[in-house]
Amino acid sequence: MQAIFWIFIFFGTFFIMEFNAWFTHKYIMHGFLWNLHKDHHQKDHDSWFERNDAFFIFYAVISIICFYLWSYENVWYTLPIGLGILAYGIAYFVVHDIFIHQRFKLLRNIDNKYARGLRRAHKIHHKHLGKHKGENFGMLIVPFKYFK
Repeated sequence: MQAIFWIFIFFGTFFIMEFNAWFTHKYIMHGFLWNLHKDHHQKDHDSWFERNDAFFIFYAVISIICFYLWSYENVWYTLPIGLGILAYGIAYFVVHDIFIHQRFKLLRNIDNKYARGLRRAHKIHHKHLGKHKGENFGMLIVPFKYFK
């Protein structure tokens, strides 16, 4: 019975992370922490790394805390929460950094309706170089208008 709860919590956490990513991107990255995020929109740096990469640390720390609470404090539900955050982080990295921005030259030939909509939505997001007037702040859930 507990396995069903683990699975539900894992997928629930993964889904909530998409909303969390949207909220963080729209109101924090394009808000008071724009100075960390702007190098992702304005390629005015010579390094492969961006200041924007620091945002993953926040969620990685939360995931690690969940693993700690599960391992040392025996709080059972923190394991599927930590794994859900980790899984979303991996999905975000693969989709955003590898598939869309090609920071590694992999997954270049994926071409289906979802992939085209995902790329289109992200391209529209990046057409605004400033912190204002942006749109489509999510990652995996793409509005239908980008599939036309």
